[in-house]
Amino acid sequence: MIKTVGVAGLGLIGGSMAKAIRQYTDCTLLGYDTDGAVLSRALDEGVVSAALTADRLAECDLVIVALYPQAVVEYVSAHRDHFRKGGVVMDCGGVKGVVCTPLADVVKDAGFWFVGGHPMAGIERSGYGHAFPELFQGASLILTPYPGTPRECLDGIWELARRLGFGHLQLSTPEEHDHIIAYTSQLAHVVSCAYVGSPSAPNFEGFSAGSFKDMTRVAKLNEEMWTELFLENQEALVREIDTLVEELAAFAYTIRRGDRERLKDMLRHAREIKEAIDKDR
Repeated sequence: MIKTVGVAGLGLIGGSMAKAIRQYTDCTLLGYDTDGAVLSRALDEGVVSAALTADRLAECDLVIVALYPQAVVEYVSAHRDHFRKGGVVMDCGGVKGVVCTPLADVVKDAGFWFVGGHPMAGIERSGYGHAFPELFQGASLILTPYPGTPRECLDGIWELARRLGFGHLQLSTPEEHDHIIAYTSQLAHVVSCAYVGSPSAPNFEGFSAGSFKDMTRVAKLNEEMWTELFLENQEALVREIDTLVEELAAFAYTIRRGDRERLKDMLRHAREIKEAIDKDR
C-alpha cells in the first residue's frame, strides 16, 4: 500500500496531483519544485508536509515526477541511487518514448520500478495557481510499464489513482502511446493554434457559438511545454498533420467545384465515423 508520496514538479498536473492526494487520501506528501516560491506556497497552504529533498526520496513508496520530458530523464538519472528500494517512480509527461527509452538503462538493476504515466487531464491554463484537486475526476490514466514490471506496482498506482478520481486505466507501450496521442491530443492543439491564426479570428464577437469556443480553447497553451512535446514526437505528429492537410484539401476541392453530392457523401461519412466512435464509448 502506498503511504508516502513524493511529487516532483508542482505545476498544473503535479500541483493538482498533490492537492488531490492531500484532499482524498491520508498519505504523507512531500513536494519539490524548481521554483522555490511555488514550493513555499504549497508548504504554507499545507498541501505538502515537507520538501522532497534527495535524502527523503527513500521515504517515498511512490514518487510522481511531473516535469517536462527531458527534465524527467535528468531528475530520475540524477537520483537513481536515492529512490526507495522496491519503490515506484512514475512520470506524467505527454510523450513516452523520449522518457522510457533512455531511462531503461538508467533504472535497470537500480532497485526501484519506473513506470511511464500520462494523466489524460488538463485545462487551458498552467502553473500551481491553477491546479485543483478535482482535475482528474473521470479521467483516463495511461501507463507504459517496462516488460517484467510486477503487477502489484501497477495495481498500487491504480489504487491510488482511483482515490484521486481517475475513471479508467489504459495500459500501453511508449510507441503505441506516442502514435495515438499525436492524433488525439497533439494534433488538436496544432489545429487550434492554426485556426486562430486566421485574419478572421479577431472578428468573432457576435458571430460565434459553441463550435468556435471548442476549436479555439486549447490554443491558450503553454508554448514552452507544447514545443517540447511536439518536437519530441515529430514523426508521428507530422504524419497526422499531413493526413489532415490531405483531408482539408479534399474538402476545398469538392467545395470549389460545387460538387453537392460528393460533399454530402463526405459529410455523411464523417458523421457516421463520429457516431460510431460515440457508440463505442
